[in-house]
Amino acid sequence: QLQASGGGLVQPGESLTLSCAASRSVFNSNTMGWYRQAPGKQREFVATIARGGSTNIGDSVKGRFTISRDNAKNTVSLQMNSLKPEDTAAYYCSVFWSYSTVPRYWGQGTLVTVSS
Repeated sequence: QLQASGGGLVQPGESLTLSCAASRSVFNSNTMGWYRQAPGKQREFVATIARGGSTNIGDSVKGRFTISRDNAKNTVSLQMNSLKPEDTAAYYCSVFWSYSTVPRYWGQGTLVTVSS
């Protein structure tokens, strides 16, 4: 199971951090990450972090979002800075196929709304 938290309503330019808790077996065995989906739009890759810590950041959020993992706590975090209205979406914590931007499975989303 993947449990995401941290979504909310923020103003443009503000920051928000999403967190995802996973079981140890899931966390230790997989590339973890996030994708998002805005209403009426297709799923969009956000970021992944491999077991060894290497990251892949989507082009639309590069330079603003950072992904990290805490191996002791089995958690993955997404630090989102300089948020824009177009970042508004449901964000899904996911297990990804290795070396891929395609999610294998995911948990319930957490909603991020960026609006003034």
